[in-house]
Amino acid sequence: MVGAMNVSIFGLGYVGAVTAGCLAELGHAVTGVDVQSSKVDAFNSGRSPIVEPELDGLLQAARTDGRLTATTDAAAAVATTEASIICVGTPSLESGRLNLDYVRKVCEQIADALRASGKPHVLIFRSTMLPGSTRQLVRDFLADLQAAGQVKVYYCPEFLREGTAVRDFREPSLAVVGTHDGAEPEGSEARQLLGGTPAVLAWEGAEAIKYSCNYFHALKVGFANEIGRLCKFLGVDGGRVMEIVCSDTRLNISPYYLKPGNPFGGSCLPKDVSALLSFARQEGLNLPLLDSTLDSNQAHLDLLLKRITARGARHIGLLGLAFKADTDDLRGSPMVAVAETLLGRGYELRIYDPNLQLSRLVGANEAEIQRRMPHLASLLRDDPREVIESSELIVASQKCVPVADLAAWARPDQAVLDVNGWRDLAGLGWQYEGLCW
Repeated sequence: MVGAMNVSIFGLGYVGAVTAGCLAELGHAVTGVDVQSSKVDAFNSGRSPIVEPELDGLLQAARTDGRLTATTDAAAAVATTEASIICVGTPSLESGRLNLDYVRKVCEQIADALRASGKPHVLIFRSTMLPGSTRQLVRDFLADLQAAGQVKVYYCPEFLREGTAVRDFREPSLAVVGTHDGAEPEGSEARQLLGGTPAVLAWEGAEAIKYSCNYFHALKVGFANEIGRLCKFLGVDGGRVMEIVCSDTRLNISPYYLKPGNPFGGSCLPKDVSALLSFARQEGLNLPLLDSTLDSNQAHLDLLLKRITARGARHIGLLGLAFKADTDDLRGSPMVAVAETLLGRGYELRIYDPNLQLSRLVGANEAEIQRRMPHLASLLRDDPREVIESSELIVASQKCVPVADLAAWARPDQAVLDVNGWRDLAGLGWQYEGLCW
C-alpha cells in the first residue's frame, strides 16, 4: 500500500481492536497499546480481545505478516510510530457525567513521549467526548507541541456498530474530521487512516456530530417503541405500522424535517400531537417522548423570543408570518405567536408576507387570526422595502424577498435574525445572527 504508516492505537477495546485490524488490513503497521496485559497478550498472539465477525482473521493475518504488535509501554509505542489514535473508554460517572480520566492519562503520556523524541506526530482522538473536550485536552497537554508544529491534532468520531463493525470501517456510512479551526486538514493522514470522504468541521462540531447521531438513534428507538406500545393497546400490529411509516422516504425517512429553525406549527402537527397526547393520558399509556414533544417545541419558541428581545430593538420587521413558505395558513404559526407576544409587550411591528391576502382567508384560518391578531391588517405591508427600512431588527422566517433587494436596503445599524437557515443574509452589511447557528 502506498503511503502506509506506522500507527499506535491506544485502547484495545471495541473501537481500538477493530481499528487496529482494519488498518493492518490496509497495509499499515499497527502497535496496540493498553494497560491490560491480557489484551496485549491477545493481540501479540493474533487473537481479538472481543467478539466481532471477521476480526480474529484480520488480526491473525496481520500478526503473521508482521504488521501487528502490542505493548503496555506508551512511550515506546509513540517513539516507533508516526501517528497515534486514542480509542480508550469514556465511561459515565455515577452522576451521569462523562469520565475523561483515561483519555487525559493517555494524552499526557503521548505528550511526554513527543517532547522526549522531538519527532513530528499526528494525534487522532476517536474516543467519544463532549464538545469542547479536544480543545481542553490540547490546552492542558499539547499546546506547546501544537504551537511548535510538532503535533497535528484531529477529532474523528467513530460510527462502528457491534456485529458489523469491520464492514462499517471498510464502508463508513459517515466520515468526519475535526480540525482546530474547521479548515481542511493539513496533509492527508486523517483521511488516509480512517477512510471515506469526510466532512470537515472544527473539533467541537465533530464532537457534537457523534452525540447528535447517538441521540437521534436513541430517539428513533424510543419513538418506535412508543408507537409499538400505543398500537398494542389498540390491537394493531405496531411493527407493520412502523414498516409502512418508514416506507415514506420523501418525508419520514429523509432530511426534510431535520433542519434547525422555526418551531413546528401549522394546522396538523400541534393539533395531532396534542390529540394523541390527550388520548394516551386518558387511557393511562406512558409515552414520555410524546409527552415532552410540545414542551420541547415551546422551549424553542421561547428561545426565538429571547433572541429577539435580547437585541433591545423596539421597531421589528417580520419577513413571513404563515407557518411556512408558499402558503397563507396562519393556524399554529410560530411567527403569529411571536407577533402576538411582541405586540403585547409594546413593540412596533411591520410584517411582509407575499402570500397573505386577508380578504382571502376563510374558515378556521380566518377565525384564528381574528381571535389572536384582529389588527393584523394594520401591520401588513405590501412593499418589503418599507418593512426593512423602518425596522431596527428584521426577523426572517421565509425567503420571500430577493437577496439583491435586501442587499440594497440593508444598513450597518440594523440586525437580522435568521430563523430558517437563509445563509445569504449573512453578507449583506447588517448584523447577522442565526437562530441555531
